[in-house]
Amino acid sequence: MSKTAFIPSIPATSEEDFDVSASSKLAGYRRFYGVLKVVRTTDGRVLFPFDGAPELGPYPTKLEATAAAQVYGEHIVASDLARPEM
Repeated sequence: MSKTAFIPSIPATSEEDFDVSASSKLAGYRRFYGVLKVVRTTDGRVLFPFDGAPELGPYPTKLEATAAAQVYGEHIVASDLARPEM
């Protein structure tokens, strides 16, 4: 028998209710991709990455790839605060 439990979705109320992790990875010569993970900490829901999520890149430098991931993460946080994904 499966022991799955229902965890209700709890919308965030501020930017502090999110954990945003942005970094980059190298995929070939001078091809950097942003790596992003966004978690809503109120209920543990992973907002990014998701199935079919876009790739963040390629960018010519590691710094640009990380910055692009950070900006995209901030966009996801702002969007979820405006209209929570339940």
